[in-house]
Amino acid sequence: MRSFTPKILRAATLVALLVTVPFAGAYAGPRDAALINQIESVDTGIRAAMQANRIKPDEARDLRTQVAHLDRAAQRAARDGTMPITQCQQLLAQLDHVSQKLRAATGSAFLIGSGGDGGYYPNGYGPKYPNG
Repeated sequence: MRSFTPKILRAATLVALLVTVPFAGAYAGPRDAALINQIESVDTGIRAAMQANRIKPDEARDLRTQVAHLDRAAQRAARDGTMPITQCQQLLAQLDHVSQKLRAATGSAFLIGSGGDGGYYPNGYGPKYPNG
């Protein structure tokens, strides 16, 4: 009996390790999960805009390439453990840039100024400001 108990204990420990180790890296912290969700949302928006013919396929491809790069970086950081706040902020800023490009490409960017010039210039000035 004495030699049988350590073998069972050793086998149980080995099974527990084999079951838990693959899942240890799969857990992303709340900040990491939120970033990954936002990345997926922007990717969904790109696909929807492309299906609605609001953006050209080459624009969609460019935007999806940028989103894929951000997704890989976020997944890698989440896999390695909790992402540092500075890295999360940097990835969020890059994602916001991609999201703004999507809004501008689809014509859904917010207007600035009176709107008389299309609104895409600060304070309503046109593209030829200050000379025009």
